[in-house]
Amino acid sequence: MKNRLFHILILIIFLQSCKEDQTTKTLYLAHNMPQTHSVHKGILEFQKALRLKSGGKLDVKIFPDGQLGSEREVLELLQIGSVAITKVSAATLSNFVPEYHVFGIPYLFENKQHQFDILEGDVGKSILEKGSQFWLRGLCYYDAGSRNFYTSKKAIRTPEDLKGLKIRVMNNQMAINMINSMGGSATPLAFGELYTAMQQGVVDGAENNSPSFVSSNHYEVSNYYTIDQHSSIPDVLLIGTKFWNTLSDEEKQWIQAAADSSAQAQKKFWNASVEESMAIAKAAGVEVITPEKSLFQERSKSVLEQFQKAHPEMQSLINSIKK
Repeated sequence: MKNRLFHILILIIFLQSCKEDQTTKTLYLAHNMPQTHSVHKGILEFQKALRLKSGGKLDVKIFPDGQLGSEREVLELLQIGSVAITKVSAATLSNFVPEYHVFGIPYLFENKQHQFDILEGDVGKSILEKGSQFWLRGLCYYDAGSRNFYTSKKAIRTPEDLKGLKIRVMNNQMAINMINSMGGSATPLAFGELYTAMQQGVVDGAENNSPSFVSSNHYEVSNYYTIDQHSSIPDVLLIGTKFWNTLSDEEKQWIQAAADSSAQAQKKFWNASVEESMAIAKAAGVEVITPEKSLFQERSKSVLEQFQKAHPEMQSLINSIKK
């Protein structure tokens, strides 16, 4: 039934497109974020820039809030050409393009400047293009900040404070290894179950960026937020190659230029959302802690070593990033 309704929705979209001005080509863009999120605001900038750069020949119809399905479902729509563009986490894309796994390595980037020098340089662009063999071409990276610890009963000031604590993580081996290497007990759990799990003491804490910490209301069941910045996994704006290959060279240039412009705008929106979310958390009584990051970095070195042994083919990529 779900698939049937899904295909009916796509048919409705197609019929709507038949009624549009034939001088304008419309790109359908779907994502899972709420309209208050920096990603949606960045996508609105993409829409505005594309209209301007194409002189109205290209337009974007946006479907936010998961209207067209989950991240995985929308990726499948891109692959068959029913939807043109979406935004997903680089962690999700690692299931298709192994190189995206690298972004999950703890403390891979020295700071945000280093991160975006890499992402917007030759290394980052080459990874974006690798998805084309899976019909998923990357256009640009969006800022998704850094992941930090938050806990309910005990402040995390050093890695030793994690000992004995059950920390919720994504169901991702590198994330599990990272928490365990620092002395915590990694506990994979669905994000939607986390609020209740913290409330009932099933887990002692979790890790995520500050806008997610606040938008999920997890600050209501947490007393401490520790900005250790252990990983910085970006989001990726993608276009399906089925659609991309129907475009002229000029149209491709307009889309890429609009995407690049939106990426710069989204970073500013993201920084504003971080400031806003931290202000909300502090006002609610959450203690915000800035620890000595080098202590956490030292304890998590084994995660990189394990990854290098399991994926020796990634060594040159890691070297390119670290140098």
